[in-house]
Amino acid sequence: MMLSVQNLKVSFAPRKGTPVEVVHGISFDLAKGETLGIVGESGSGKSVLSLATMGLLPRNARCSGKVLLDGSDVLSASERQMCALRGRKIGMIFQEPMTALNPAMRIGAQIAEGLRLNKGLSKSDARAEALRLLDLVQIPHAAERIDAYPHEMSGGQRQRVGIAIALALEPELLIADEPTTALDVTVQAEVLDILERLVSDLGISMVLISHDLGVIARACDRTLVMYRGDQIELGATEQVLRAPAQDYTRSLISAMPRRVRASLEGTAHV
Repeated sequence: MMLSVQNLKVSFAPRKGTPVEVVHGISFDLAKGETLGIVGESGSGKSVLSLATMGLLPRNARCSGKVLLDGSDVLSASERQMCALRGRKIGMIFQEPMTALNPAMRIGAQIAEGLRLNKGLSKSDARAEALRLLDLVQIPHAAERIDAYPHEMSGGQRQRVGIAIALALEPELLIADEPTTALDVTVQAEVLDILERLVSDLGISMVLISHDLGVIARACDRTLVMYRGDQIELGATEQVLRAPAQDYTRSLISAMPRRVRASLEGTAHV
C-alpha cells in the first residue's frame, strides 16, 4: 500500500487552554497508481490532513494514529527523515502557485534548484531536465519561457510550473491541495487533464483535495467525504456520488447547480 492513514487525529494546542481537535480519526488506504479524492467544505480538515501527510504541520500541532508512507510512519519521523521523503517520495501541489513560487527567481532556476541539491546534477543538466519537465506539463514554447519570472505567466501556467517542481524528484505520491480553485473553468480542465495523464503515464498515486464535486468526479477512483474533521463517507467515486449513503454527502450534491449535478451523473470516474 502506497499510503495508509490509520485513525489519524490532529489537534492544535493554544498558548493557554485545552488543545482543540480538528481532525477526528480519519482512516483510508491508497494503492499504487490510484487517485483518492478528499472533498468537503472549508474548515472540514482537508488541508490539515494533507499537511499531516507531508509532515508540515506547525509545532503546536499534536497528532495520534499513523500515517504510513510505503510502510514508514510519517508521524514518528524526524525532520531530517521527512526532508529526505519530501520530493523524492511525496510531492505537493499547492492551491495558489504564486505564493509557492519565488517571485524573484526564474521558473527554470526554481525547478533546477531542487535537481541540483537532491540529485547532484550539473547546472546544464539540471536546466535540461527543467526544460523537459516544462514540456511534460505542457508549458507552451517551454524553451522560450524557461527564463520567465512567475509574474510573467498566467495562473494556469504558474500552476503547471508548480506541478513540474512537484514531479522533479520523481515522487511516488502526489498531494494536490485544491490545485484548480483559483483557475477559470477552461484552464481548470487543462490542469486536470495534465494531472490525470501524469498519474496514468507515470504510475504514481495521487490525493486530490477539492471542495468541487465536479473535479472529484472527473479525476478520482475513490472519494473520502469530510465534515468538521469527521470522516463522513468513503467509497468508490461513482458509488459515493450517484448513491450516497450519508445525508451530508447528499446535501453537498444537492447544493450543486442543476447543470453540474447532471454532469456528475455522466462523468463520475469508473
